[in-house]
Amino acid sequence: MLDNIRMAFASLWANKMRALLTMLGIIIGIGSVIAIVTVGDSLSGSLTDSLQSFGVGNITVSLQQKTESDSGGGVRMFSMAQPSEEDLISDAMLEEYQTAYADSIYAISLESGLGSGTVGSGEDTASVQVTGVNAQYADANELELLCGRFIKDSDGERQLAVVSDLACETLFGRADSSVLGQSFQVTVGQKLLTFYVAGVYEYDDSGYFSMTGEDPVTEMYIPLAAAQKLGETDEGYQNFTVVAAAGTDTTAFLDETEAFFSSFYTRNESWTVTATSMESLIEEMTSMLNTVKLAISAIAAISLLVGGIGVMNIMLVSITERTREIGTRKALGARRGDIRLQFITEAVVICLVGGALGVALGVALGSVGASLLGYAAKPSLSAILIAVGFSMAIGVFFGYYPANKAAKLDPIDALRYE
Repeated sequence: MLDNIRMAFASLWANKMRALLTMLGIIIGIGSVIAIVTVGDSLSGSLTDSLQSFGVGNITVSLQQKTESDSGGGVRMFSMAQPSEEDLISDAMLEEYQTAYADSIYAISLESGLGSGTVGSGEDTASVQVTGVNAQYADANELELLCGRFIKDSDGERQLAVVSDLACETLFGRADSSVLGQSFQVTVGQKLLTFYVAGVYEYDDSGYFSMTGEDPVTEMYIPLAAAQKLGETDEGYQNFTVVAAAGTDTTAFLDETEAFFSSFYTRNESWTVTATSMESLIEEMTSMLNTVKLAISAIAAISLLVGGIGVMNIMLVSITERTREIGTRKALGARRGDIRLQFITEAVVICLVGGALGVALGVALGSVGASLLGYAAKPSLSAILIAVGFSMAIGVFFGYYPANKAAKLDPIDALRYE
């Protein structure tokens, strides 16, 4: 076997340009597949990491308009109605839910958007998103307070606010405990509202606006009841977020949560409740990306078939050129299996060298592609091993016919060959 491998490399070295052209299809095919898999895995990994930062154990419970299929029909209701106050998820439902699943719930985050606004005056202004929240919102969203306190449920309709350090810098020129209790004004739509600083939180600058260089829009948190009063909205919620306690089976708890709230809407003809989690969204996204990656890889792998045909073609040419050599070996006692093994080994070596070059090219292109997209490159070891194994299989498959043809040559005819 070692002699066959040495002879194969000697043959490749003797015809370097022809060998390179022969391997080109293998190189391009494997390089394309590795590059696609590398970029796909990098994209999938980065998106998964980003989504996980929002909380994999978080369950979002939302009102959803019923379809006609829910009532026995098969056509979707396309009218986008707004739920009435009777349709909303009530505080009584939430209290019953918390009592029933106290061991599985870490926090429940409630919010009611008042709208976007502007704080400050003149050139020193900052954009804020005014949102009414409950006390557990900070725990559910891992908010870091620099000073002061967060909103309490007992604050009721008091016009208190928890603002970001960026907004504080704009308003007061500093973001420390000296700003606590200070009043400021915020313009929301046509309303000019006055609030008092209850706390200051640290703005996370790793989001969208930091990447684009645009001025960030920071959240301004006020009591939930105050937001509902100022926004003149109904009491109740269209959606909320549940953070599962540590050790809770999120998948099972999600189904239990949906079943619990859906039971309140069995007689509601227009609305029901659905529950989704970041984990299920990550699984769906990963599955979709893997499908796309597999489809593109299959298209790119067509060039491997072309490369295999090229290997078979060059092996047939090599046999024609070395007919006298084959005849000499047979005359000296070489068996058919020896001749067959020699040429199969040569075909496998060609494909292995081409596969190695293809892997190097694919990893390089994949890394460049991932970097251009702004993601960390994650070459797939399994894809590399599969590519190398596949290249060996191509060598055996497309090398067998020429090798078998060489093995069946009559030694006398081979020696007479000119």
